[in-house]
Amino acid sequence: MGGSETVGVEKPAGKKAPLMSVEEAIGLVTAGVSALGVEQVAVALADGRVLAQDLPARRTQPPADMSAMDGYAVRGADIAQTPARLDVIGESAAGRPFAGAVGPGQAVRIFTGAVVPEGADTVVIQENTSRDGDIITTTAPTAALRNVRKKGCDFTAGTPGLFAGRRLTGRDIMLAAAMDHATLPVARRPRVALLQTGDELVLPGTGTGTGKDSEIVVSNAFGLAALARRAGAEVTDLGLVRDDLSAIRAVVEQALSGAFDLVVSSGGASVGDHDLMAPALRAEGVELFVHKIALRPGKPLMFGSKSGVRVLGLPGNPVSSHVCAMVFLVPLLRALQGDAAPGPATAPARLAVDVPANDVRRDFMRARMDRHADGSVHVTPCASQDSAMLSVLAAADCLLIRPPFAPAAQAGDPCDIIPFDD
Repeated sequence: MGGSETVGVEKPAGKKAPLMSVEEAIGLVTAGVSALGVEQVAVALADGRVLAQDLPARRTQPPADMSAMDGYAVRGADIAQTPARLDVIGESAAGRPFAGAVGPGQAVRIFTGAVVPEGADTVVIQENTSRDGDIITTTAPTAALRNVRKKGCDFTAGTPGLFAGRRLTGRDIMLAAAMDHATLPVARRPRVALLQTGDELVLPGTGTGTGKDSEIVVSNAFGLAALARRAGAEVTDLGLVRDDLSAIRAVVEQALSGAFDLVVSSGGASVGDHDLMAPALRAEGVELFVHKIALRPGKPLMFGSKSGVRVLGLPGNPVSSHVCAMVFLVPLLRALQGDAAPGPATAPARLAVDVPANDVRRDFMRARMDRHADGSVHVTPCASQDSAMLSVLAAADCLLIRPPFAPAAQAGDPCDIIPFDD
C-alpha cells in the first residue's frame, strides 16, 4: 500500500538504551519541520495565526507632528519665561488642521490628536493657561518640545513592525491594522486527522446505561482536538475504531490519503496483544522513528511518517495522552506553522513542598501553582499522579517537570513547570 519516505528525520542508529530520552524524541518529532505554506486572511480573523512573512508598515504613524494634549500650540522660545502672553490665531482639531503657521508671540488652540501647525514645536496644556478673548497667558512653565508626538515616533513606512514566526495576539492585530494592512500573510493551518482505538470505548451519552463494567466513555479525542485547535490546527475526527487490525488499517489508509498533514491516534500504542496501532501503521508503510520514551506518564508513544504525512501515536490512558500531546503534539503543530518558539514552553517556579527523588523517566507531574506576594510561583504536586484520573488533570493548572534521576528536593528549591494554556 505504498512505499515510505522520511520527512527530514533520520532513524536513530545503534541505540543501546531501552528508552529514548524526551529531548531526543522531541528532536525527532520536530526535525525538518517548516511552515506548510502561506495564505492571506483578513486582519479581523488573524488572532492566533502565525505570521508567515515580515510585515512592514504601509504608512508612517503619526503621519505628522501631533498634539498629545488639549491646549495651545506655541513656539517653545515664546514661553521660556512665565507668564507669557500670546495671541490666539486659530484652532487645530483632529482631522481639521490649522492651515496657517505660528509666528512669534502667537498660539493656536489645539486638541489631542490634532496636527501641530507649522512654526509651533510645543503644546502648553490648557490647565496651565488663562484666556481672555483671543489672548492667553501661561500660568506655569512648560519645557520646549513638550506634549508633541513627533512624526513617525510609533512607526515609519517601509519598516517592519511584526516579524515572521510570531503568533499574533490582539495587540499585534491592532498594530497590523494601524500599519494599514487589511489582510495578513499567515501560515496555513495544519490539517490533523484524529482517531481513537478501543473496543471498550463509547461516545458520551451512547452507553448502555446499565453500568456495564467493560464500557469506558471516550474522552481523549475531545481534549486532543481542543489542544490541536488551540495550537492552530484544523481537526477532523475520524471516530472510534475497534481493536481489529483490518479496521485500524482501513482508517489509517484513509488518514494517509493526502488530505491531512498529521495523523494523531490515541490508544493501542503499547505492545500488548490488543495494541495494534504500531502493526497497522507499519502495514500501511509508515516508518516509525520513536516508540518508547523515558517519560511519565506516556512511555508508549510513537512517531513516524509516510510520503510527507507525519504520524503521532499517543497512549490510550487519558492523562498520558493529554500530557504527551502538550509535550509533543502542540510544539509539532506550532512548528508546522513556522512558529518561532514552538515549545514546549517552560517557566521557572519553586517547590511548595518536598518531593522525592526521581527514577530514569522524566516526570511530568500534575500540579497547582500559587503566586506569592513577591511575584514568585510556588508549585504543589497533586496528591495522586494516576494517569487515568481525569479529575486530577482538570484540577491541575501546570505540569511540574522532574528530570531523570533528579535527587530529592525540598520546599523552596527551584523547579521548572509547563503552565496549562487555558
